[in-house]
Amino acid sequence: MTCVFVQLRCKPGKTYEVADQIHEREIVSELYSTSGNFDLMMKIYIPEGEDVGMFINDNIVDIEGIERSLTTLTFKTF
Repeated sequence: MTCVFVQLRCKPGKTYEVADQIHEREIVSELYSTSGNFDLMMKIYIPEGEDVGMFINDNIVDIEGIERSLTTLTFKTF
């Protein structure tokens, strides 16, 4: 599995609705509300062999109320 972190900027007043929809889809390992430029941060384990971009497009960014996303890929360091 590939671990990625995705940050989301939501339309004003939509953060809780977006978080609820993400939670209902049961695809994230962890989901947090954050301060700063983004409203939500999630940790996702992408199944082996899945395209990261397609997985995020198909499962996350199609949720109404999301303005922008930022995906951070992780790499094994040792």
